[in-house]
Amino acid sequence: MAKVIGVIGAGVATAEQTALAQEVGWLIARRGWHLVCGGLGGVMEAAARGAHEVGGVTIGLLPGNHRDAANSYIQIPIATGMGEGRNLLIVRSAELLIAIGGRYGTLSEIALALKTGTPVIGLDSWDIPGMIRAVSPEDAVRHAKKLLHQKKQV
Repeated sequence: MAKVIGVIGAGVATAEQTALAQEVGWLIARRGWHLVCGGLGGVMEAAARGAHEVGGVTIGLLPGNHRDAANSYIQIPIATGMGEGRNLLIVRSAELLIAIGGRYGTLSEIALALKTGTPVIGLDSWDIPGMIRAVSPEDAVRHAKKLLHQKKQV
């Protein structure tokens, strides 16, 4: 079964965060992992675009009731109708999260993940105890690979 990696971050991102997210998405897909995100714009769209460009699987857990609200790079849009409550679904759907940038919605996902034992790798994101800091997209995915390997051995 393919691993599912969550990418979280702001719906409105800086150009630097967008570039980081696109590369993270690309690297996730190149490893054969699936990408799950909130399905909208900013970091979510950039990561999905990166994964989509190399044939990866992209899943968007949308806050509203309409699947067509997903960005054009989401292959599997899931309309939750849960607003920010969908953040917990993203956390629980992913083996681990990579946070890029972000505001309070991202902070809530990080908190939920850390509370439930889901590892979080931060790239240009919040500095929270318990998160793993990455310095580049390659470093983030390297940490992800290591964490997935550790989970497999447990």
